[in-house]
Amino acid sequence: MLALRDSHGRILKDLRISITDRCNFRCLYCLPETEEAANFYRTRFDAQRNPNPSHGLPIQHEWKPRDQILRFEEIVRIARVAVGLGITKLRVTGGEPLLRQGVEQLVGQLAAIPGVEDLALTTNGFLFSRKAEALRQAGLQRVSFSMDSMNPENFKRMTGRDGHASVLEGIHLARTLGFRPVKVNAVVIRGINDHEVEDLAAFARQEDISLRFIEFMPLDSSRAWQLDHVVSGKVILERLQARFQLVAIDQSSNPSETARRWHFADGPGEIGIIAPVSQPFCGHCNRLRMTADGKIRTCLFSLHEHDLKPLLRNGASDDSLAERLQEIVLGKEAGHRIGQKDFVQPARTMSCIGG
Repeated sequence: MLALRDSHGRILKDLRISITDRCNFRCLYCLPETEEAANFYRTRFDAQRNPNPSHGLPIQHEWKPRDQILRFEEIVRIARVAVGLGITKLRVTGGEPLLRQGVEQLVGQLAAIPGVEDLALTTNGFLFSRKAEALRQAGLQRVSFSMDSMNPENFKRMTGRDGHASVLEGIHLARTLGFRPVKVNAVVIRGINDHEVEDLAAFARQEDISLRFIEFMPLDSSRAWQLDHVVSGKVILERLQARFQLVAIDQSSNPSETARRWHFADGPGEIGIIAPVSQPFCGHCNRLRMTADGKIRTCLFSLHEHDLKPLLRNGASDDSLAERLQEIVLGKEAGHRIGQKDFVQPARTMSCIGG
């Protein structure tokens, strides 16, 4: 079988597919457009005596016109070609993917592609209960939720939405419907929710889920990210080990996994730490991303994108698409440069790139 191999010898197996750039949340680390976000960043910049006090304040985001967003048949075609090149894992993302009308039909079409071994979805969970059963019946195997706080008021502060109860309902329903494992992602930001690390881990043990702590990355629309906002994976682990008895999970069979994982010695559930800022895992990266408007990104922090939409809409054959994907992957970056003096934040936010 042909393979998507880059110039560093990595073979790509995982395709993240964004199906919309729109989102119904306004999270501090992605689309910080709320007054709470303005207050947080203004305070942080004032404290640092930043010479440009207007920098980092919220801006209104402009969504891509709908005619620039890939149609379902175009998404499925790219996925089918990619699977023919060795991709085995597909993840549907956004923006918030459940805002896309008919998402369950798309999931069914992706699930039917021969060679897809793992089909997952990442959601903020606000609308999940409305679509959960249809998604499960369509063939969705796994789901990951975003929930950065156990406190409803702090949740609203971080997301701009009074949706904590809806997200909890979605997590519980996912377990009831047999999604395994159910994962919950929490981005940890110093001064916002870092005091909740232990509470979030306790929730994972109580609910028998996988809680993954993620370092705050520079993907916000206001360009307000600063290194001192980051709580390192090392610090998070030290705090958790002081509270819980954790046992490391052997991950030697899957070196490309992004999270370092532990299970609780005295109960169900597990925790994972994703530390792209302090402990980059680029050397084993096997991921490719496609944005909602049909652009391929070889790294979450790529500064260049490769537009497949002209090929899709101008009669290119599947062989031509496959050849183009192989060319793109060959140029995949060795790694990102967060923390380096020459690091440049990508123009798109996480909402527009896809998680």
